[in-house]
Amino acid sequence: MENIYYLLFFCLFCWYFVYLRQVSEAAQRYVNNYCKETGLQFISLARRSSRPKFTKQHGLCIYSTFDFDFSGDGESNNHGYLTLYGLKLEQINLPAYRVN
Repeated sequence: MENIYYLLFFCLFCWYFVYLRQVSEAAQRYVNNYCKETGLQFISLARRSSRPKFTKQHGLCIYSTFDFDFSGDGESNNHGYLTLYGLKLEQINLPAYRVN
């Protein structure tokens, strides 16, 4: 009987790993599209955190925060962050940056 629990735990772990990969790919798409639309140069993306969260608006989902680097003038490096609820974009925050 306990083998079923081990199998369930293993399957849940594998699902979570694959789901986090999908969340990272969605964040990459959102950042690339945002940078293209605003004329910024995208540099890098890194996950800050991912955790389960329950809200009245979204229900139970994985709340993820990503840090990304971009450049407005091609020489400087600026840091922004974006948040996702599940695979959906909630917000993108950017600091003031220099533009050509």
